[in-house]
Amino acid sequence: MPYSKEHKSAVRARIIEAARILFNRHGFDHVTIDQLMAEANLTRGGFYAHFQNKEEVFAAATASFLNGRGAIWREDAGVDPTAGQVEMARRMVNSYLSAEHLDDTDGQCPMIAYATDVARAGPQVRSSYHALLQGMVGLFEHNLPDEGDGRRERALSLAALCVGGMVVARALPGNAMADEIREAALKEANALWLIDEETAAA
Repeated sequence: MPYSKEHKSAVRARIIEAARILFNRHGFDHVTIDQLMAEANLTRGGFYAHFQNKEEVFAAATASFLNGRGAIWREDAGVDPTAGQVEMARRMVNSYLSAEHLDDTDGQCPMIAYATDVARAGPQVRSSYHALLQGMVGLFEHNLPDEGDGRRERALSLAALCVGGMVVARALPGNAMADEIREAALKEANALWLIDEETAAA
């Protein structure tokens, strides 16, 4: 009897989540298809029923974060992307640039964990990464005061502080400078709230 569509979707989701975690831990080059299928408790042969190659599952793992592990993370942080409130942008920044997020290797945002791998990947992976970044920028844009073109620039600046600060911090595990960088990025991002609150009150 052939498997149902629901079963196939569930198996595909298991492979994607296993891949996301392993790529977070080890990077693209150091994960094999055998390893990721073992992590998903599946046989190697089942991989090719869902993906043509490792880069395709890498793209899917990147894309999955926004409405998967990322949605859980936003809920835990009390972030409602649709609220239209500066407080939501503040919560996003404070949670993203937290020590807890930096230490959570398995749950970490792929924009941090995959940055160098994506730069060397093909267009499908880069497109998934771009969509994830667009999601973050869009959240900031929607929840910052309306300043025309200035709002987009501020949203991009916040995203750059969040992702860039954490990428550098992750590159220095166990180094005191990692926390200094993360905290400096957090301080700079939080300095923007004074301007936003003044704008909203005007």
